[in-house]
Amino acid sequence: MFLAVVLLSVIILEIAENGKPIHTLAWILVLIFLPGIGLVLYFYFGRDRKNRRMVSAEDLDRLQGLSSRACAERICREFPDSQRNLITLLHTANQALPVSGNDVRVYTDFPSMYSDLLADLESAQHHIHFQFFKFEDDETGRRAEEILARKAQEGVEVRLQIDDLANLTRRKFYRRMGKKGVLVEPFFRVRLLLLSSDTNYRNHRKNVVIDGRIGYTGGMNIAKRYATGILSGIWRDTHIRVTGPVVAELQTAFLVDWKFSTKQLLDNPVYYPSVPAEGDLLMQIATSGPMGEFRVIMQAMLRMLTQARNFIYIQTPYFIPNEPVLYALRNAALSGVDVRLMLPARGDFFLVTWASRSYIKEILDAGVKVCYYDKGFMHAKTIVADDEVVSIGSTNLDIRSFEQDFEINAFIYDRAMAVRMRKIFELDEQDGHYVDPQSWKSRPALTRFEESFARLFSPLL
Repeated sequence: MFLAVVLLSVIILEIAENGKPIHTLAWILVLIFLPGIGLVLYFYFGRDRKNRRMVSAEDLDRLQGLSSRACAERICREFPDSQRNLITLLHTANQALPVSGNDVRVYTDFPSMYSDLLADLESAQHHIHFQFFKFEDDETGRRAEEILARKAQEGVEVRLQIDDLANLTRRKFYRRMGKKGVLVEPFFRVRLLLLSSDTNYRNHRKNVVIDGRIGYTGGMNIAKRYATGILSGIWRDTHIRVTGPVVAELQTAFLVDWKFSTKQLLDNPVYYPSVPAEGDLLMQIATSGPMGEFRVIMQAMLRMLTQARNFIYIQTPYFIPNEPVLYALRNAALSGVDVRLMLPARGDFFLVTWASRSYIKEILDAGVKVCYYDKGFMHAKTIVADDEVVSIGSTNLDIRSFEQDFEINAFIYDRAMAVRMRKIFELDEQDGHYVDPQSWKSRPALTRFEESFARLFSPLL
């Protein structure tokens, strides 16, 4: 009787969320036919967090005000006509300032990025804000550990934020840094897994800010495999180093996460120094997550797909799109846009790989060209459209990134940068192969069934 009351209460709450009908019906069926297991699954994966705030409106206004003042002279008021809607969307839904006067260094291999990052850490005078989804205790990670700990002992403020669940086995590593003065804060701390449904929500952001003047973001984590590769080949990824006024926006992203995790608001203007122009790039820094009304980065990607006129090239390690993204990809291709999607030929988890492949026929039928990268694991998360706009960040083209993870992406509006990213894509094409639609359709029935079965778990992957 008690279980029936609980189930009925949960079903009523789920209906009252006013969510997607198919999503609601799916959970109702799970709760009815698998009542015990269904309750556990719903507790971890079914509850909607869109009405929760990471920080109060007042605290967010305070940090965004500091960023606005730091960028004041470079906030763009006149947008390129072709990107006006995208820039407006990001500003309206995410308060992402369109900031000019920036410079970006692009990395497609970990060693060159890490060498520059370590050198920039060495140069820190006031603070280091260091955030990665994974920061591993191996020979690669320990190089950063040594610098972070030493800078902390020299009096530099060093703050490290990591996703707790993704680094659960490395707590000794972080305690070691903590004893040396590094302020370590896990995101969604896991004490006893069964006590919190928030463990399903992961902070997948990669965001480093040094003295408020230098920033790093993109797809790379800190681990040996990024440098040495894996059994299938190299680890191919994309990351950027950012200088210029827009670094203030990276700072705000970090400080919002820090406030959420620690309840400490770091609103001292010292974290927002006046930074001169370093280049001529117009940029926005967008964040998204399961809290808040909008799925900002997903919506920006949809806008890129719908406004592309000539081509749009996408690299992602995981392809489990929701319906809006799936239809936008197909519509763009059916409209005559050259849509190319690059994925790793060999995934890092079989269930995700199978689920991803279940969507390929649908986009091939619409004219999307699918390239599988053969040289190793393609982990980059980039989009380039019409030699006009680029997106580089942590967001995968999958439901988890869109709806369950905290992500960060840089949107860059510059022809030279877009041309460069297009050429990088075309270079990567030489290390891959394009799927033949007819051969794909003729694959064994068992293979196609395995992929269809894995697709059922798409919202959980």
